[in-house]
Amino acid sequence: MMVRSRTLAHCGLVLLSLWLCIHSVPISVEKAKDKPEVEQLEPPQSTDTGLHYDRYLREVIEYLEKDPHFREKLKNANMDDIKQGKLSKELDFVQHNFRSKLDELKREEMNRLRLLIKAKHDLQEGNGNTRDHQALLKQFEHLNHMNPHTFEVEDLDRLIQSATKDLENYDKERHDEFKRYEMMKEHERRERLKTLNEEDRKKEEQHYEEMKKKHASHPKVNHPGSEDQLKEVWQESDGLDPENFDPKTFFKMHDSNGDGFFDESELEALFTKELEKVYNPENEEDDMVEMEEERLRMREHVMNEVDTNKDRLVSMSEFIAATKKTEFHEKDEWGTLDQNPAYTEEELREYEQQIANEEDDINAKTAELQKQREELERKQEELNVQKSGLKQAMEEMEKIKAQSLKAEVKQPGGAMAEGKPAPVVPGNAQPLPPGHQQQDVPVPGHS
Repeated sequence: MMVRSRTLAHCGLVLLSLWLCIHSVPISVEKAKDKPEVEQLEPPQSTDTGLHYDRYLREVIEYLEKDPHFREKLKNANMDDIKQGKLSKELDFVQHNFRSKLDELKREEMNRLRLLIKAKHDLQEGNGNTRDHQALLKQFEHLNHMNPHTFEVEDLDRLIQSATKDLENYDKERHDEFKRYEMMKEHERRERLKTLNEEDRKKEEQHYEEMKKKHASHPKVNHPGSEDQLKEVWQESDGLDPENFDPKTFFKMHDSNGDGFFDESELEALFTKELEKVYNPENEEDDMVEMEEERLRMREHVMNEVDTNKDRLVSMSEFIAATKKTEFHEKDEWGTLDQNPAYTEEELREYEQQIANEEDDINAKTAELQKQREELERKQEELNVQKSGLKQAMEEMEKIKAQSLKAEVKQPGGAMAEGKPAPVVPGNAQPLPPGHQQQDVPVPGHS
């Protein structure tokens, strides 16, 4: 989850221009006028934002970043320019070899989407479900599918808008996923209790309460982004005297990539010491999934307090300004998840009802499938009986036919008798009885 969060932040920053800006270098007017060299295009490194069009997004970013003109415009663009589509219009001035590559990327993405839609359609048809056309069309929101061959200004504008919106909703989806995880965990615990006898159930409940109490018994967790929290990192991680804490030095030391900004992953790294007070992977009472949710909550809190321009980055100026606020000297303890449950009892009941309804649906479908199976087995048995009867009838017919032929052969006057040829008699004479020897008869006029 931590790696995914880092790659998410990386791509989000690129889309919002700052990530590219801080990596760009000044380009002189004279150099820009020179005919650019055609460089060998390398595929982008593998990272994952979690978006279904992740690869397409990363490849477009990689190739646009290689174009000097677009890179320079991006360097001077502000957030409003990007969101309003002004930056997208600069696509018309991108070098031809990069435009050709973008055209190719779009065609590949269109083919991928077509295969995806076909697979979903086949799956839905196989399950007897109707197609959700709105959901299918949503797969194409990040590009102009009406023009499947070339990458145009509208495609870049759609990609920026879609990725920005989807990345902003990413944290909410993580929170919702965590809530479902917590409710399912509690639901399974309660269901397990129902299977136990009274004595075992009391023991299980007692153990559960002991684990909760043990988990909640931890050192004070400092407010993320507060003076005490940062000084603790300064002292324990950096090995420096907290009395000599300097915000500017601290920022430079923990700006791990040296780009002049704290991105989301760099911010989350600052909370490790606080999280270690509450969570230990070797402890039965500590859930590492909850630790990652705690990390996310801390990062969101700091971003809301410090990231004044809402670009999902903390600049040095924003950081320094935050250290001068009254909130920076906050002494209150941070409320951890055990003090802030992810769901209410009513939400849990609704979730359990949803699970019950889904189980009822599954049971109904299972019963229907079992009924269909039994019907098919019954029909198969009928077919087997018919097949057996037909086979028996054919055998009887063959026997009757064989007996008829045999009887015909044995009749008097037949051409064949017991497999021996009938004796040849000249003229109209009757054939001799069996076993009778034919004798020579003298012919008149001959001696």
